Amino acid sequence: MSLRKLITTVLLAAFCAGFLYQIGLLGMVVWFNFRDPSNTPVMQDTLNVLRAENDQARLAHEWVPYERISPNLKRAVIASEDSGFMDHDGVEWEAIRKAWSYNQRQADLGRSRRRGGSTITQQLAKNLFLSNSRNYLRKGQELILTYMIEAVMSKRRILELYLNVAQWGAATFGAQAAARHYFRTDAARLSSGQAAQLAAMLPNPAYYDRHGATAFLRSHTATVRARMSQVAVP
Repeated sequence: MSLRKLITTVLLAAFCAGFLYQIGLLGMVVWFNFRDPSNTPVMQDTLNVLRAENDQARLAHEWVPYERISPNLKRAVIASEDSGFMDHDGVEWEAIRKAWSYNQRQADLGRSRRRGGSTITQQLAKNLFLSNSRNYLRKGQELILTYMIEAVMSKRRILELYLNVAQWGAATFGAQAAARHYFRTDAARLSSGQAAQLAAMLPNPAYYDRHGATAFLRSHTATVRARMSQVAVP
C-alpha cells in the first residue's frame, strides 16, 4: 500500500470513529431527555479530588423535579447566567466574543478575574458529558453537544437538568442540596433573595462556599434580584 493510500485510510477510519462517537453522544442526549442522571463527569472529578485528601468524602446531591424548584431560582439563574435563554439556539456567539475580549484585556493587565460567555445549555453540555478542563478540543465538543441538546430537549428540560447538576459548593450539587446547605430549606421554598444569592454564586461556587457572602457577592446578588422580573422561564 502506498503512503498516500495509507494516509487516506487512516483519515477515513478516524473520521468514521469520530462520527460514530458523535452518534453515541446523541444517543446519550436522547437518553437524558427522559432519564435523570444520578452522576456526572464533573461530580466524579470533584469527588476524586476530595477523596485524594479524605477517602471518606461524599457529595451532597438530591434530584428534585422541575415542579419542586422555586420559580425564584429559575428566574434568578436565567437572569444571572443567560438572560437570552428562552430565545437562543444554544450558543450566543456575541457573548463569547465579548467574554474573549474582556479576558484578553484582563490577562494583559495581569488580573485574574475572568468572564464566561457560555449559555445555560453550554454549561449543561459540559456538566453532563465533559469536565472542567479548558482546551479548544473540549470547547469544540461542548458546542456540538450544545446544538444536540437544543435539538432534542425542551427549554424546560434543559433548565431542569441544569438546576439539578450545577455545582453550588465544594461538594454541593443541584438546587436541593444547595438550598439545604446554605439556607436549611428546600429548593421549592427559596425566597427571591436566597435564589438570587445562589444564582450569583454560580461562576465560582467553591470560593463562596469557603468565604461566605463577600461584598462582591452581596452586590452581585442585588443586581440579579433586580433583573429577575425581566426574564421569562419555561
